[in-house]
Amino acid sequence: MEKNILLSNAKVINEGQIFAAEVIIEGDLIKDIIPHDSKDYQEFRNHAMKDNMEVHDLNFKYLMPGMIDDQVHFRDPGLTHKGDMKTESKAAVAGGITSFFEMPNTHPRTLTIDLLEEKFDNAKSKAYANYSFYMGTSNENIDEIVKINPEKVCGVKIFMGASTGNMLVDDDEALANIFEKSPVLIATHCEDEEIINRNTRIFKERHGEDLSVDYHPLIRSHEACYKSSEKAVALAQKYNSKLHVLHLSTADELKLFRNDISTREKRITCEVCCHHIWFSDEDYEKRGSLIKWNPAVKTKGDRDALQKALRGNLIDIVATDHAPHTLDEKQNTYFKCPAGAPMVQHALNVMFELHYQGKISLEHIIEKVAHAPATVFQIEKRGFIRKGYKADLTVFSLDTSERAETWTVDKSNILYKCNWAPVEGYSFHSKIHKTIINGQLVFNEGKFDEDFRGERISFSR
Repeated sequence: MEKNILLSNAKVINEGQIFAAEVIIEGDLIKDIIPHDSKDYQEFRNHAMKDNMEVHDLNFKYLMPGMIDDQVHFRDPGLTHKGDMKTESKAAVAGGITSFFEMPNTHPRTLTIDLLEEKFDNAKSKAYANYSFYMGTSNENIDEIVKINPEKVCGVKIFMGASTGNMLVDDDEALANIFEKSPVLIATHCEDEEIINRNTRIFKERHGEDLSVDYHPLIRSHEACYKSSEKAVALAQKYNSKLHVLHLSTADELKLFRNDISTREKRITCEVCCHHIWFSDEDYEKRGSLIKWNPAVKTKGDRDALQKALRGNLIDIVATDHAPHTLDEKQNTYFKCPAGAPMVQHALNVMFELHYQGKISLEHIIEKVAHAPATVFQIEKRGFIRKGYKADLTVFSLDTSERAETWTVDKSNILYKCNWAPVEGYSFHSKIHKTIINGQLVFNEGKFDEDFRGERISFSR
């Protein structure tokens, strides 16, 4: 007989509340949540040991719904020297991520239903976490996009500014077709290519080919981000599209979005990535090309404005944009160095460190990394600690005492295939202890269930 799992003495963070509780898992579902201050708790204590339960005493560590990362690049297929489905999903699980949505700029590019389904088949045998995949877009593949089953695919991705993978959609008629006809959420990378090319010419003429990376936010500028995001929002408003603007990097873009209605009511949503609220252009001097992302990390003022917007209802989701490259690739000269960096193992640590610094509440963090992704993408029965929902859960500790112990990111504890991290050398006060996916203890105090594999995510659309 299969045992139920009891997570005892949990400090649950869920739907704006923090409370002590017992959480019972049956199969792959949450069977019950019993708050310690409820009338049912004493009766449960009197009878619980009669049940067939595998007990894990959490000693009042925090229990949250696992992070749902709506933007990763796991490089599989075709770019697996950088990372692959198995290595990067394993790192994600160690970081408390229980589900991920992977991007289409692999080799080959995911521009057809057949190629999309090949990625799902690949994940069945490799992914340690639950998964979905975006269909890519081009100037010519609208006939494939309209075939998407909304219940089985997270969305389509439009690169409205060229980035890694050369999937730029720059034809206005093609863009209009996608916004009008896509049967699923449209996720956009917004940077204006014309402005970027103009800035590139200007700086090359002034300084030659050997630019330093601190010119990156001047080339991929505030203007480039705002103009492209404004265009995406205007198209979504015109066609009443379900739009999600990825990785905001400027204070300017915030004025394009609403905070007067709930995330659930919005047709147009947005996200910020953890690196855009952690780093600023002051960090280029020390971190160099290791923090070269598209869109670029910008000013301290932008970072602070994004943090402030995250504390309210303006920014809906926090993601990673996990995008590994080899260290040799990242150490190339500016124009040859690819944009992107690995983050899935450390994203929650970054967020909890911002809480430690007094920048954001734990309740807000869980809203942005778990509840909101489930809501925006209409994920079926995940993202919340509720009876009958999938048991996708993360256990973590956060020491806020004066003598708080920390741990430091270094190559001995990095799990990314590329074996480096942009947060290498940083010390964090939080630690991920357990990651439970579909009711199974997949990561437990540094050890993995090597036989476990996640499942394809379904959507209630």
